[in-house]
Amino acid sequence: MENSYRIVLADDHAMFRRGVKRIIQENTELEVVGEAADGLELLEIIKKSPPQMVIVDVSMPNLRGLEATREIKMAFPAIKVVILTMHKDKEYLYHALAAGAEGYLLKEDADIELFSAIKTIRRGGTYISRLLAPQMTDIFMERQHLRERQRKLPGELLSTREREIIKLIAEGKSSKEIAELLYISSRTVQHHRANIMRKLNIKKTVDLVKYAIQKGYTSADGS
Repeated sequence: MENSYRIVLADDHAMFRRGVKRIIQENTELEVVGEAADGLELLEIIKKSPPQMVIVDVSMPNLRGLEATREIKMAFPAIKVVILTMHKDKEYLYHALAAGAEGYLLKEDADIELFSAIKTIRRGGTYISRLLAPQMTDIFMERQHLRERQRKLPGELLSTREREIIKLIAEGKSSKEIAELLYISSRTVQHHRANIMRKLNIKKTVDLVKYAIQKGYTSADGS
């Protein structure tokens, strides 16, 4: 159909695909231009003739829906992706959004919400199944908490033990000496040291010493 909105369906259950296709075909503006039974087949269809939207299941053989979504968004960022699944878990929803999906629908509500989802996403929005509103609230709060943590100064992310260790490192103590002073193993000291450098994004010990002095964890002369 000329000027129709082109959609590809991907689900390993042929009967379910036929049902979704039948729903979509009720709208003359929409057209199903391809069907895939697994993620790899989906990518092949898209490479040959990119659609405007993909409706994909999470659980498929060869290449799962979330992995396929990431591949699609990397190669064809303009293609809209709707996850159509039976999974109500917050983890699946979170990973779907992280992969770049614009929509997350439950199969049990496909006949009711599918057209609303397609319409919203075509206009540039995001659509999440109404039944998953509580999960979206949880995800929003978790992201807010993460952003707040990331806005903190790096030093505020260090634990009390890590600040003790960075002070001793700056004073020239070896891992063995630090272990003896704090009554922990050398391996534990090394683990803390690696965590400190990762949190502060520091690669060299000399930079770690400079940081400790700047923050007042120890004096410049090591006293």
